[in-house]
Amino acid sequence: MKSIIVTGGTKGIGRAIVEKFAQEQYQVFTCARTEDESLKELSNVYFFKADLSQRSEVIAFADFVRQHTENVDILVNNTGFFIPGQIHNEEEGTLEAMIETNVYSAYHLTRQFVNQMIALRSGHIFNICSTASITAYTNGGSYCISKFALLGMSKVLREELKPFNVRVTSILPGATLTNSWAGVDLPTERFMRSEDVAEVIWTAHKMPASTVLEEILLRPQLGDI
Repeated sequence: MKSIIVTGGTKGIGRAIVEKFAQEQYQVFTCARTEDESLKELSNVYFFKADLSQRSEVIAFADFVRQHTENVDILVNNTGFFIPGQIHNEEEGTLEAMIETNVYSAYHLTRQFVNQMIALRSGHIFNICSTASITAYTNGGSYCISKFALLGMSKVLREELKPFNVRVTSILPGATLTNSWAGVDLPTERFMRSEDVAEVIWTAHKMPASTVLEEILLRPQLGDI
């Protein structure tokens, strides 16, 4: 059975990816700061409680995965959060919190499994970036900084892993109906669904091994919000 790691898998895009790959009979390993009991209803899903902004908990999660599988076929770095604000007025510590969760978690977890992928000359790493990775938003502040950094990390990984047949794909979703948009007075049709992003990841992974979709930009049909 093939295996996939999906960080931040209890809600939103992460949850949709977990459900999609569980449905496709993958062994799914996921984590979040709090557990969602409904995950237990999904077959082949293993949950570990962890705050990936803490390097020690990244290592603990990686050890948990290795206890249950020898090889990881897919890694989806999805953990992240958003606090609106501007560089000149956001609270002290906002940048550090965003970088630790949105970038460092992906960096440290990737390092836990990428050497195994290199040795096997097989694997696929997805980094869930954002349209904020390429577009500066007035109220984006440290979130934009962190997502620009994550896309940069993806580009570096892509170049490094080319010779080893390990694929790297950056996913750049626009407005997706998740908890980040809670309380916004807009119709649901103005957003993409988390399931749409999960389907794109599935499709990208099922491409022939000779081809990689390096960057995938998704927006609602009516445009970003």
